Amino acid sequence: MIWTLELASYLDDAPWPATKDELIDYAVRTGAPLEVIHNLEELEDSDEPYESMEEIWPDYPTDEDFFFEDEKDY
Repeated sequence: MIWTLELASYLDDAPWPATKDELIDYAVRTGAPLEVIHNLEELEDSDEPYESMEEIWPDYPTDEDFFFEDEKDY
């Protein structure tokens, strides 16, 4: 299972929390690339829904990874 920011972006508007089957259904309905669907199919079968992309891809970058506090002395 290989995730990239581009592939993960297809799940940005997914109906979180969602089960594996719900995420696959969402990806198919929204026309996500086959790589996204294949990645989702590789997830463990679980009765518990996934709360966010971070549960699927633990290294998923968050806004905090891109914004650095810029401390300037004026």
